[in-house]
Amino acid sequence: MPTDVKELTIGDSANRSAGFEDELQGETMTLNMGPSHPATHGVLRLKLELDGDIITSCDPVIGYLHRGDEKIAENMTYNQFVPYTDRLDYLAPLANNVCYAMAVERLAGLQVPPRCETIRLICCELARISSHLLGVGVYGMDCGAMSIFLYTFTQREKLYTLFEELTGARFTTSYTRIGGVSRDIPEGWLGRVNDFLNQLGPAIDEVDGLLTRNKIFIDRTKDIGVVSKEDAIAYGFTGPNLRASGVDVDLRRDKPYLGYEHYEFETFLGSVGDSYDRYLVRLWEMRDSMKIVRQAIDKMPDGLWYAEDAKKIYAPPKSKILSSMEELIQNFMLVTEGPQMPEGEVYFEAENPKGVLGFFIHSKGGGVPFRLKIRSPSFCSLSVLPKILPGMMMSDVPVVLGSLDFVMGECDR
Repeated sequence: MPTDVKELTIGDSANRSAGFEDELQGETMTLNMGPSHPATHGVLRLKLELDGDIITSCDPVIGYLHRGDEKIAENMTYNQFVPYTDRLDYLAPLANNVCYAMAVERLAGLQVPPRCETIRLICCELARISSHLLGVGVYGMDCGAMSIFLYTFTQREKLYTLFEELTGARFTTSYTRIGGVSRDIPEGWLGRVNDFLNQLGPAIDEVDGLLTRNKIFIDRTKDIGVVSKEDAIAYGFTGPNLRASGVDVDLRRDKPYLGYEHYEFETFLGSVGDSYDRYLVRLWEMRDSMKIVRQAIDKMPDGLWYAEDAKKIYAPPKSKILSSMEELIQNFMLVTEGPQMPEGEVYFEAENPKGVLGFFIHSKGGGVPFRLKIRSPSFCSLSVLPKILPGMMMSDVPVVLGSLDFVMGECDR
């Protein structure tokens, strides 16, 4: 097995909100938290019922950011929808691109070359580091530790500089293509990635030292928002939130893609499933992603960054479009009609930073999907709030929300 399992915390404890009914006074009020509130991480509305400062019920309301991505996909060619995947989990656009492209490639029966797979793997793991840097930093700020956000955001800015060198954009990258990636890695880029990782390790250690044994941080997060193994499975948790509850599932190991089976990495599990465990899992996953990226840099194969047999799917190089009539016609057909796909149904899911992102595609042939459905991890993570928030104090809400590390772009897809 290429993967070990580590348990990050010890001991067992119950949610501090248990038995809260004894403290209630009997008079309640309704409070709307959001949709415009910094603690809700975007346009999320929490309809809370309070008895004093104790939450008695919670009704999460979504839809304030709804853009209809799934319906948009049914009116666009497969290639045209790639930039829209950037806007799902907009904190990890590189990983979204890869998952969508691999779903379409499965429909087309297309296999990309090893160099393309390795580039995509590096992109996915750097996206995981970027997402977790922001997640841990904002989580620290939610708990009152402002300096943590400054430490992590400084590292994330350095990472965005590397993304800009690779893709030409910092935020919405649209780098992956169906059948490959838009361009090969720049000369010297892998060396600059390695230099970044060398200085990232000490920065993560500093964040670890400032938070992990900090009494105030522990008091605010330990035994808060406990999600048991059974509840994590029942509510559809995936990714770090699921592993923090002690469920040993990681698609990179269990259903390998992009050659993950050839890399050494670990799966980290929590023992309680509280907000503290969810923080620990993300902190350790960043270190693990660094290890995977270093292995990928050492293993980077030569060759093409796109599939040569994907002529009716992947656009030809611009130099050939400008010099060859056949390539010009091919590019014209791809732009106007889209890559022609066979009939069929496929589902592909990948281990994104916030959990499992999946794409279900129903094709009736042609260049446009008949139906496209997106399985987003944040949507499932928010579903547990009505169960775990009752009994907590109002001040616990930002802590629980920050620990779930959701993004509304993919909830309101």
